[in-house]
Amino acid sequence: MNNVAGHRPFPIHEWYMAQALKEAEKARKIGETPVGAVVVRDGRIVAKGHNEKELKNDSTLHAEMTAIRKACSKLGSWRLNDCDLYVTLEPCTMCAGAIIQARLRNLYIGTSDLKAGAAGSVIDVFRVDAFNHKVEVSWGLLAEECSGILKEFFQELRERKTAEKL
Repeated sequence: MNNVAGHRPFPIHEWYMAQALKEAEKARKIGETPVGAVVVRDGRIVAKGHNEKELKNDSTLHAEMTAIRKACSKLGSWRLNDCDLYVTLEPCTMCAGAIIQARLRNLYIGTSDLKAGAAGSVIDVFRVDAFNHKVEVSWGLLAEECSGILKEFFQELRERKTAEKL
C-alpha cells in the first residue's frame, strides 16, 4: 500500500494507537517502562505522553497522566469530555481515577496489566456505579505490538541485570 501524504495506512483507531506506541518507544529509549498515550479530540491528537517517573523521580509521571495534563493545558479546561485516550498498557488505579476525573469519553487500551491494571485485570474502576462519569473502554488495539514492546523491554532489563552480576 502506498503511503501518500495524509493517508493513514491503518483504520483510524489503530493509527492513534500506533502514535501511542511511538510515545512508548520514546520512554524505552530513556530507560523507562515503555508506555505511551495520546489524547484525541475531533479526529486530531491534542496531547501525547510517555512514562517519565524514573527520569524525573515523580511517581505520577505515567504516560496517561502526562497526556491528560498536556491536553487540559492546551484545551484550557480540566474537562475532556469530548476527548478519547489511547494508551498502550491498561491504566493503573491512579491513572484510571484521573481518566474519570478528566471526564474522558472513550479509553482505548492496547494490552492488559495483570499486576496493576484498573480496567479489569486486577480491579475495574470504570465499572463502579457510584461514579458520576462513565468511560467507555475498548481493548486490544495493536495488542501484540503493545505487549511486545513491554516484553522486550523487561527481557533486556533482566539480561542487563544478569550480566551485571557476572
